[in-house]
Amino acid sequence: MKIRKPGEQLKYSHTHHHDDVEHEHDHSHERVISLELDIMHKNDLLAERNRGYFEAKKIFAVNLVSSPGSGKTSILERTIRESVHQTRIYIIEGDQQTMLDADRIEKAGAPVVQVNTGNGCHLDAEMINQAVKKLQVPDGSMLMIENVGNLVCPALFDLGESKRVVIISVTEGEDKPLKYPNMFQSSQLCLINKSDLLPYVDFDMNNFREYLFSVNNHIELITVSAKTGEGFGEWLEWLKASR
Repeated sequence: MKIRKPGEQLKYSHTHHHDDVEHEHDHSHERVISLELDIMHKNDLLAERNRGYFEAKKIFAVNLVSSPGSGKTSILERTIRESVHQTRIYIIEGDQQTMLDADRIEKAGAPVVQVNTGNGCHLDAEMINQAVKKLQVPDGSMLMIENVGNLVCPALFDLGESKRVVIISVTEGEDKPLKYPNMFQSSQLCLINKSDLLPYVDFDMNNFREYLFSVNNHIELITVSAKTGEGFGEWLEWLKASR
């Protein structure tokens, strides 16, 4: 894993998952399961430490999760620009490779640290712990974490966030909550992005609502367009109220 600010490289070694385990012919599955449980336990402990730190510092941390191409970075860019007179936002950008998203966020006007996970499919609590130290988030700030684009792995890893927001675009199809229920069950808000494309795509909003609330009847729902700004007033009000 690499944690970097734009224009800078900082290497950080992180052993992850069970790729390096020497599998024996006997009981190899038990060894893998035990290691995965150990990894999850370690992550949960560090996530609670992160959460305690955020609460003590009054840092409101939001974990943004979605599949690739849903528009997380575009939503962040517009959120930063429209919140410039309300609150200071700090960003942790998660991606497998490149600094492209971090460069976009920096141009939008927010302090940002890029976390490149290499072959990893999600951020974890240790990565957030290290990134927050690098970013030096001040007391009372909003921290927004753009997780790696994936609707499976990030659902399993608590980062210590205050809220989890799952983003789906209307170009993905309305059956995502049924296909990836863990992600939608673990989120407090669902943003439906790219609403400006609704007249041009086969996306049934009524079906989506039915599927969404069938897996999580407590989740909130806001329809937005990062391109036109539709729904961003409601999104910003949700952030303000949630703090």
